[in-house]
Amino acid sequence: MCSWTRRAHMSEMEEPRAQNNLRKKRVRPTFQFVQIKDECILVDRISEFPDEILINILSLLTLKEAACTSILSRRWQYLWASTMTLNFDDVNFEVGSTSRRFGELKRESRDQQRFRYIDWVNRVLEQHSGQNIERFRAHFFLDYRFKSSIDKWIQFAMERRVQILELEFLTEKSFSDEDYTFPQKLLGIISTEKGSALEQFLYSAWDNLLQSDIPSLYSCGYSIGFKSLKVLRLQHVRGTEEFIEYLLSNSPVLERLSLNAARGLVNLRVVGQSIALKHLVIKHCPDLNSIEICDTNIVSFIYCAYDMTNLLLRNVPSLVEVSISKERCRIDSIRRPFTQLSCCLSQLEFLELDITGADYNHNGVFPRLENLKHLELVVASDYDQALHHLTYFLKVSPYLQRLVLKLDMRLAAQARIMSRHETGEIEKAAKYHYLKVVEMAGYRPCACVVELVMHLIENVDALEKIMIDPVRTWCWPNGIDRPIEEVEEEVQARTHAMEHL
Repeated sequence: MCSWTRRAHMSEMEEPRAQNNLRKKRVRPTFQFVQIKDECILVDRISEFPDEILINILSLLTLKEAACTSILSRRWQYLWASTMTLNFDDVNFEVGSTSRRFGELKRESRDQQRFRYIDWVNRVLEQHSGQNIERFRAHFFLDYRFKSSIDKWIQFAMERRVQILELEFLTEKSFSDEDYTFPQKLLGIISTEKGSALEQFLYSAWDNLLQSDIPSLYSCGYSIGFKSLKVLRLQHVRGTEEFIEYLLSNSPVLERLSLNAARGLVNLRVVGQSIALKHLVIKHCPDLNSIEICDTNIVSFIYCAYDMTNLLLRNVPSLVEVSISKERCRIDSIRRPFTQLSCCLSQLEFLELDITGADYNHNGVFPRLENLKHLELVVASDYDQALHHLTYFLKVSPYLQRLVLKLDMRLAAQARIMSRHETGEIEKAAKYHYLKVVEMAGYRPCACVVELVMHLIENVDALEKIMIDPVRTWCWPNGIDRPIEEVEEEVQARTHAMEHL
């Protein structure tokens, strides 16, 4: 039996009951009144905890919140400086399209904000007294001009055996030739690239402007290494395949690697049983031509790009989660990924594919997905072939439990509505008894979409729940303003779904 799921607000009858439950679960106060003779003295119990416990508590706060605790008492004055989480995130994605609004500022105003951010990070690092840090994250509009400071941040993190390192830089443009380059010399890799005279002059000039008391990066004369690094996320950071291979081979506990908009990376190789990597994310690396993943214990692989690159997978017995999507539509967006994933299709448990623009072949043969439990498909919303593709995916995925459909409008105007004579009759899916949950994002009241929903309701007998969401969350993530036309369409789609489904 299908049920329409909606978010419900707490009723007036339930609210007092919930407040009573909160009172019952209220934690003991951190301060306690102790009566001594005729006087009541307020005792601070939480400050009696050891430094290790208090530092762990402070590490759960933002940096600015942790720093505010320094005014509580002498006991707390310097504790925040030992926090193990250094998350320098100064971007508010709740105010709309951050990148666009930052780019609309005058150049002088943009540089002032950059200098303010650099100064904030440097001041915190100068005051930090902890021996170890779990996480270091820099997230702002920075580029190669700030190389001196960023290099020192990385050195600081490495010396304190950082476990999670995130350099997620932003740019006003999708891709830029001014991206920061990871300091290979810090890892012991000697680069033969000297850079142009102009670049050397700019580096020198900006170095003089961004003075810091942190020791010079190259004064140590040795490679520190990433012996404790477990997670590395890089965005708008240039790096070569030599850098990535060295990093993978010399980071014994590195399990998660994410590269987003990384220029300079042409051929990526993840090869060898000695590599600890379990999760790999590659997104929008414009220079990337090939990816080779062989003889490793990798568990999940996410690839997103404008075009499909050459992908070679071999001997990956632990790979069970794969996501492949592209921005430019291709008619072979089903056949080619299936060919590239042929060695592991039978073992996959999670699969996400962008099949917008995929040509329908009535005589095509789909490989069996015997272990697939979760399937996500990005499809054109007003495209008759989408239902045919869906029924074939259901047919070859007999144990599928969850289906997520992301309806995209990019091809709606170009989609050619094919007749039943051209495509054949829709194959029913009533014999599949494991599919229980269907999510549909980007719902629109198009004839093809309504037909798709009704087909699932009528023909999948194990279906328990369908969730309909008119918002295209993958197209409009936090930080990007949705056009007013998009919002109006969402309102109309939500109303249509509630009235007709």
